[in-house]
Order: sequence, then structure tokens, then C-alpha cells
Amino acid sequence: MRNLDITTLRSFVAVADNGGVTRAAGFLHLTQSAVSMQLKRLEELLGLQLLDRSGRTIALTASGEQLLAYARRMVALNDEVIGRLTDQAYEGEIVLGVPHDIVYPAIPQVLQRFNASFPRVKVQLISSFTRSLKEQFSRGECDLILTTETTTSENGETLAERPLCWIGAPNGSAWRQRPLKLAFGRYCTFRPKVVGALDVAGIAWDMVVETDSDRTIEATVSADLAIHTMIEGTEPPHLVQIDHAGNLPELPVQLINLYGAETSGSPMVSELAFLVRKAFQNISAPLAAAQSHWTAA
Repeated sequence: MRNLDITTLRSFVAVADNGGVTRAAGFLHLTQSAVSMQLKRLEELLGLQLLDRSGRTIALTASGEQLLAYARRMVALNDEVIGRLTDQAYEGEIVLGVPHDIVYPAIPQVLQRFNASFPRVKVQLISSFTRSLKEQFSRGECDLILTTETTTSENGETLAERPLCWIGAPNGSAWRQRPLKLAFGRYCTFRPKVVGALDVAGIAWDMVVETDSDRTIEATVSADLAIHTMIEGTEPPHLVQIDHAGNLPELPVQLINLYGAETSGSPMVSELAFLVRKAFQNISAPLAAAQSHWTAA
């Protein structure tokens, strides 16, 4: 297999751009003989004549014209890779805040993709409640935050609109019990909407778990000792949406909002915001379709 050398391609592009070997050598800070040798080596590798040397000035042959477009792209890509991996401009730390219940499945994939592009940038992930995240963002402690809300505040961007759904254990029966046993976080923004809907529907309820730990909630619900609510499409694989056939009230639509993307001024933050935006815009599709999109992209 023959491999093109970036150094020779760079010399070729310089000759084409500067109209000759002499000017290209000055631009590259090389001797004329060094540039000529690189061009000869490139022609020998390809088995093609790239330069027409018959006139007073050097011109590109048809093959040379065809190679030039590829050479520009390969040199530019090489420089981008080197810049991303070594330039101090692409070092630092970004603080990303995400509510507990929408970390999966999107955020791990976002972090993986961002790290591939900016390996020298650390992303500190803070997982908390929407209210806490907005307070931290207002104090400048987060660069980007996601929230789950029913409205969008100033400078916010809505990425997705999805309904809340009832979540329980696979083949569970806790949702049939009365009073209905619930497990929620103390500061969960869904909680007042859920209990309000139950009150309107005349369904008695009992808050059997009130905690700051999502793991505690998941363990309780997985054991079929209570039920919970989550945004449709974000439930973990060990929990399922409850097919209650209308025996539980319908729940309101929630907005997944992004804050900080328009005010950062940082290309790294903008890139992270782009990946987050792309991930959560896919949340309107079934989870499997969203994962397929990420794999194919």
C-alpha cells in the first residue's frame, strides 16, 4: 500500500499557490532543491506528472489539478488534528450541569464524542435538580446546564418536549395499590405536578420514599414497592413505562431546556452545546432509533 506524505503534499500546495518552486521554498522556509526533491518524490510515488515544466513558469497538469483539491483537504485536516491535540487554546475545563433523570442515555455519548474532538479539555459533569442547577448557573458555577421545566426562561433554548410517564418495575403491580405508593426526590420539580394530578383524579397516594438519592428511588421502584415518573424515553433499562390503561392520570409535557450556549463565547462550549443539542433533539424518537442514529452518525 502506498501512503501519501503530508510534507510533500504541503510543498505541492505551496508551489501551486505561489506559482513556482522559488516562492514556495521561501514560504516554507526550505531550499529550492528540497522542495524540488519533495515534488519529484510525490510524482514518483503516484506515477504521474503533476507539474508542467515546459514553459517559463510552472503550471499544473490535469493530474496535478485533480490532486490539488485532495492535497488541500489532507493538509488542512492534518493541521486541525495537530491543533486540537496540542494547542493550549483547546485546554481547560467545562462544567456541565444535567438533572439526574436525563443523564441517560444521551450524556455519556455526548461526553465520549466531545472527548474525541477535545481530548485535552476536562468536562466536569454535575448531576443535580433543575432548581439547584439554575442557581449554580446564575452564580457562574456552570458553563452549560440542562433543565426539565414546563416553560423556558430568558436565554434558554428548548431542545425537546416530552410527556412525563409513570415508571414501575417490569411486570409490577404497585401501581394498582391504593393509596398509591410514590418514590420521589425532595426537590424534584415533577413531584408537585404528579401529586396535583393524582389529587384532581381523586386517587389517594402515599409518599413512601422521599430522598436525595436517585439510586434509592430506582431500587425501591425496581423492587415494586412504589412507582415514579420520568420523562418519556429517559427511563433506565431496568424500569418500564406503566401500561395503566387510563387508571392513572395523564401527566403534563416537560421541556428539556439548554442554558449557556448563546452566551459563552467559547468554541469548546459551543461544540459541547452542539453535541448536547443533537442528542436531545433525538429524544422525540424511540430510544432504539436514537441510539441507532448516534451509532450511524
